[in-house]
Amino acid sequence: MNNRNYQRELDALITGFEKENKVPRLFLHSCCAPCSSYVLEYLSKYFEITVFFYNPNISPKEEYEKRVEEIRRMIGEMNFIHPVKLVEGTYDPQIFFRMAKGLEQVPEGGERCFRCYRLRMEEAAKLAKEGGYDYFTTTLSISPLKNAPKINEIGEELAEIYGVAHLPSDFKKKNGYKRSIELSGEHHLYRQDYCGCVFSKRDRNE
Repeated sequence: MNNRNYQRELDALITGFEKENKVPRLFLHSCCAPCSSYVLEYLSKYFEITVFFYNPNISPKEEYEKRVEEIRRMIGEMNFIHPVKLVEGTYDPQIFFRMAKGLEQVPEGGERCFRCYRLRMEEAAKLAKEGGYDYFTTTLSISPLKNAPKINEIGEELAEIYGVAHLPSDFKKKNGYKRSIELSGEHHLYRQDYCGCVFSKRDRNE
């Protein structure tokens, strides 16, 4: 049973940065604007952030484009203490479908989702390493429907492989999810009603 408190671990790291007057560079994988809103409001006080929008799981293409446009608009509207910029990854849904092969019938929240977390986080870890970033992480843990221990476990594995530190996260803590809903309202953000892939859409419709 994993009972680590990832929010407490993050708080301890941030306290350390503040003592040393450090502003580390963070490569942040983003799943969508609503989830990123609180994470950016919170972390931009302590990090210089590159938001990495890489989500080949999203279907159809119109949905993908809508979500990219929303995050671009939101970053333009929000005020940040340290710089925040956006990098868009490659959009190729076939990457996702190859990964999901054989797992099409697995219920939402199971092994297919874990592999999807990994697919997106691995691309972030690679690019964080190439770009000389201090840390990488993902906004995914803000959702009450996402498995934060699993997300952190994957992040730590990737940190070992790529040699770039993973920032521990459970962004739903400290009322993070609630704040993301408030910020979505303030910025009139499009809040999708399914995670992104055809399977989550199917499960929602059922």
